[in-house]
Amino acid sequence: MAELSIRDEAGPDKVAIVVDVREGGFLAQFPRVYRKLKASSVTPTLIFLEASHSALVRRFSETRRPHPLAPDRSVSEGISEERRKLNAIRSMADLILDTSNLTVHELRDIFMGMSRGGEAKAEMVVNLVSFGFKNGVPVDADVVFDVRCLPNPHFVPGLRGLTGRDPAVVRYMRRHGSTREFLDRLSSFLTFALPQYVHEGKSYLTVAVGCTGGRHRSVMIVEALKKSLAKVKGVRLRVRHRDS
Repeated sequence: MAELSIRDEAGPDKVAIVVDVREGGFLAQFPRVYRKLKASSVTPTLIFLEASHSALVRRFSETRRPHPLAPDRSVSEGISEERRKLNAIRSMADLILDTSNLTVHELRDIFMGMSRGGEAKAEMVVNLVSFGFKNGVPVDADVVFDVRCLPNPHFVPGLRGLTGRDPAVVRYMRRHGSTREFLDRLSSFLTFALPQYVHEGKSYLTVAVGCTGGRHRSVMIVEALKKSLAKVKGVRLRVRHRDS
């Protein structure tokens, strides 16, 4: 779906026009109309909303509605056809928002920030996810870090049944210099990198941290990152422990 936001430089009024695949004949004309609009006296911004294939399939399943392009076919086929039809508009977008993991409230915050002007940008949502490699890497991961090089509490009597959120596991891991140095270096890197993603206009970033089972090391590191990155400007942190 594309949203066209038009700002009138002579006043505060704003107009938003929503275009999706149901527009029929206008869809093919949109690129020409938008180029003509860009050459005029108004200042349009084209925002393209998209989501992963699996997220879209899940949404249609939850609403129990057929895809508008595939009333007699599978939702997956309709989504693929929709992407082809909207590809030309997507290539013209000034901003592409991946809504796969955004709640409606987070999406609203992003647009509210845009409506207030460029000086009031919405925060980038950073999803810190712990996981176990034995269960596969999260499909929505943008950046993946492997912490299987760190001491493993799984092999310590009394710690196996706990998780990386338990104080005993945290104390065990922090006793090792390798854990402390790894965490310091990773925190330093992300403290530098996250603002760069914000500057590039990214609205959502998933940082995945994995160990073997996803219960001890990755959980402990993610919980520590939540604290060390709390003061990074322009980001909002969320934590999820997939396998713990």
